[in-house]
Amino acid sequence: MERAKRKLEHIDFALKTGQQRKSGLEDISFIHQSLPGISLNNVDLTVEIGGLNLSSPIFINAMTGGGGLETEKLNGDLAIAARETGIAMAVGSQMAAIKDSGQQASFKVARQENPNGVLIGNLGGEATVEQAKRASDMIEADALQIHLNVIQELTMPEGDRNFAGTLSRIEEINRCLGVPMIVKEVGFGMSKETVEQLLSVGVSIIDVGGFGGTNFAKIENERRAKILSYFNEWGIPTAASIVEAVNVSPALSVIGSGGIQCPLEITKSLALGAKGVGLAGHFLKLYKELGLAQLIKEINYIHEDLKIIMTALGAANISELRKTKIVIAGNTYHWLTQRGIDCSTYAK
Repeated sequence: MERAKRKLEHIDFALKTGQQRKSGLEDISFIHQSLPGISLNNVDLTVEIGGLNLSSPIFINAMTGGGGLETEKLNGDLAIAARETGIAMAVGSQMAAIKDSGQQASFKVARQENPNGVLIGNLGGEATVEQAKRASDMIEADALQIHLNVIQELTMPEGDRNFAGTLSRIEEINRCLGVPMIVKEVGFGMSKETVEQLLSVGVSIIDVGGFGGTNFAKIENERRAKILSYFNEWGIPTAASIVEAVNVSPALSVIGSGGIQCPLEITKSLALGAKGVGLAGHFLKLYKELGLAQLIKEINYIHEDLKIIMTALGAANISELRKTKIVIAGNTYHWLTQRGIDCSTYAK
């Protein structure tokens, strides 16, 4: 199938299948602080992630591109939202534009609409160093995501079936690229073993892309004649994946994503140890249903609510929020306990 048509189908099916709401963040509870000791006016949302200095811990995560005028309009409007709210933005996979120069406009528009913002490029694990440099140059990227999507590819009728050499390609890109590199999952989560492998080749920024949000197995199954139903519930929930990644090394910058939709879930993700939080499905749905102006309002509301919640917790900045005491219960507690992680340390 023509790649551009597939990109448009992904958007339609993402809206149709919706968000899983199985991120595990419902298992996380804050310990109430009656004496927070800080003022709302002094709460600071700035954060540093792997060399990127950001005014906010949230960003618009990778969605699309390479689908002609429709995705050009979408990326342009998302870039306007990022510009108006001061947050970073990642574009979708640029391989479409690498293989067809006619699709470059659907990515370049992000830089045109947001000339001074933080933009993050995106390619899959099959990319070469030369392709990574072209993707970065295409949008004058401040960083580049390399996405891992094995389950999506296996479910995709025309997807890749050979994943040999991915780690060595990531190592080479990271060594040669010249801008920070983020390795991210696309909705199936990262285990501590995967994160350890990435750390061993020099990767310092991880986006866990946990199970619980947009489900690319379900999306690709919508396009299959023979459904691979066993992949529809496959993955590591976002909350558990954040903890697994954070516990590998303090040298890592971990980004939480995967079904995160509201300020409370963002705050919980940061309290679990993430430095930043990516939102995609929630923003896409809001934009499609209510338009750009409402998306901008929503992002501003999120920032306001984050500051309110942080005030209640006595956390004046993101570093303090990441040390906030929490209780982990339910399936997330059982998952992490069986994986050898002592959940009580988060509450003490």
